[in-house]
Amino acid sequence: MYSIIRTEGKGCGGMSAGKNFKIPRDQLKRFVRNRGLCIAPDTVLVDGLPVSLIYRVMPSTLYDSGWRFFTGTESEDYLSNFRLNGVYDLNTVVNYCPETLPLLDSPPYSAYRRDDSGEWVNISADVDWRL
Repeated sequence: MYSIIRTEGKGCGGMSAGKNFKIPRDQLKRFVRNRGLCIAPDTVLVDGLPVSLIYRVMPSTLYDSGWRFFTGTESEDYLSNFRLNGVYDLNTVVNYCPETLPLLDSPPYSAYRRDDSGEWVNISADVDWRL
């Protein structure tokens, strides 16, 4: 059983000032347009570690896509530190994991993890969606 990681209300604010992103802004490609915002930690955007867990919750604001991206290595303390996590345009995060594109039309309460072969496995039924 997987539990979702509560990120709302933890101060995630996209604190990008002073961060050295793995992919410079001028090298970002346009994969999706006007798909909203998502949450991702520095382990993905700064350290460049591969995304291995994504899930979609019911959007919490008008511009929230509901998508959350993680490497699977983040501790609860790491995710609680607003300086190490941020709110980003979905296109920005998809640049770090374009293989997630086919999953982005999944409805809220969808979750996927990579298996040992790198394929995305739907784990939606195994997630405890209660916050």
